[in-house]
Amino acid sequence: MGTRALAERLVERGAVLLDGERRPKSHRLGGGEELVVDVPDPAPVEAAAVPLDVVYEDEHLLVVDKPAGLVVHPAPGHDGRTAVHGLVELGAAGGDAERPGIVHRLDRDTSGLLVVARSEAVHARLTEAIRERLVERSYLVLVAGVPRSRTGRIDAPVGRDRRDRTRRSIDTDTPRAAVTWFEVRERLGTRSLLEARLETGRTHQIRVHLEAVGLPVSGDPVYGVAGDLGLARQFLHAYRLAFDHPVTGARLVLSSPLPVDLAHALEVARADAAR
Repeated sequence: MGTRALAERLVERGAVLLDGERRPKSHRLGGGEELVVDVPDPAPVEAAAVPLDVVYEDEHLLVVDKPAGLVVHPAPGHDGRTAVHGLVELGAAGGDAERPGIVHRLDRDTSGLLVVARSEAVHARLTEAIRERLVERSYLVLVAGVPRSRTGRIDAPVGRDRRDRTRRSIDTDTPRAAVTWFEVRERLGTRSLLEARLETGRTHQIRVHLEAVGLPVSGDPVYGVAGDLGLARQFLHAYRLAFDHPVTGARLVLSSPLPVDLAHALEVARADAAR
């Protein structure tokens, strides 16, 4: 099908029939079944002006700073303007026609750095680098609670929650391996500022993992503490990317400062802890 992600989307959309019936993604084939896949011709994403700060660019790739509230690419339930529309204007290319140039994602309300390919060959190399865990993706995250140790590793498969299909969870019938590392950057009374690093990149992984170990993310309306510190979204910012350039081999280390809303919430948390 080209990519696992495309195959999964086709199953979710009901475009895959097994002996004339829809089946869940986790269904195992026994042999001899008839599999029918209706693959629509992808509509190319049209270029559009979308506010994206370019942190790095050359003829091969881009690194952009995505603001919170912006969806990375078109998906079922969201056909409006996305980051991809702006990236096409900036020369993104490679991979799926519906998400050209995209090799990893950020949740709509997570801000921070995205690396984007400008050709099919570079897209393939960046995708492989992420699969081989050669791209360091680090986040700043404020949580309610204090970890029992300064550093930690959370190794727990993540998938759709057994009871609520809109959520991801470690209580799932469709587990996929997921590992998150964290380190305490600052202890703030009953809260902690962590640096989290992805070893894998499952949907909502950091938010799910931290909730599972009793460290819910401040401001997170789904997995954390909604409205904490006046936040309208989760305190989660992809602040650092580090990887070897897929063409030149040069080491790229890029960073993004906390956006205004998160920086303000952090100052409020510091003031609360000082009382």
